[in-house]
Amino acid sequence: MQDHSDKELLTLFRNSNTRNYAFEMIVRKYQERMYWHVKKIIISHEDTDDILQNTFIKIWKGLENFREDSNLFTWLYKIATNEALNFLKKKKRRSLWSLSDTENNLERELESDPYFNGDELQMKLQKAIVTLPDKQKIVFNMKYFDEMKYEDMAKILDTSVGSLKASYHHAVKKIEKYLNEN
Repeated sequence: MQDHSDKELLTLFRNSNTRNYAFEMIVRKYQERMYWHVKKIIISHEDTDDILQNTFIKIWKGLENFREDSNLFTWLYKIATNEALNFLKKKKRRSLWSLSDTENNLERELESDPYFNGDELQMKLQKAIVTLPDKQKIVFNMKYFDEMKYEDMAKILDTSVGSLKASYHHAVKKIEKYLNEN
């Protein structure tokens, strides 16, 4: 299978004869990166799979109307991020747990995750990240792990670069504090 540029994939998608092929190529090109992006937010493999499936359904439904005001990658990440955040909001509303109970449950999920293959230090870092507020967690993951530029993050999260830099700074300070105390 040929490696197409995003522009080529969008052109192929807009042709009814090659729409399915183009969508399959988009999924193959971005599925793994989006999976890990969502998994860092949600922790649970099963929930991440469900969110990714919902994300690709939304992408399928909206791709024909994609105006290309941003990169395809940015648009896809925005949908995946919003799906993950909506999932967390619903989970928190349905839950009668306090914030510390939610953090403890996420920590237990992380510890029992059969797909986690890091060492003790990586586990400690992941536990520190779990304690962050959702926005700081997402900003930290995008900057630290995905090495994303603040400008791209601003488009995905609909916020200013300054706000993102502040969120990242606060996240780093909280993680440092957690690592020093635990």
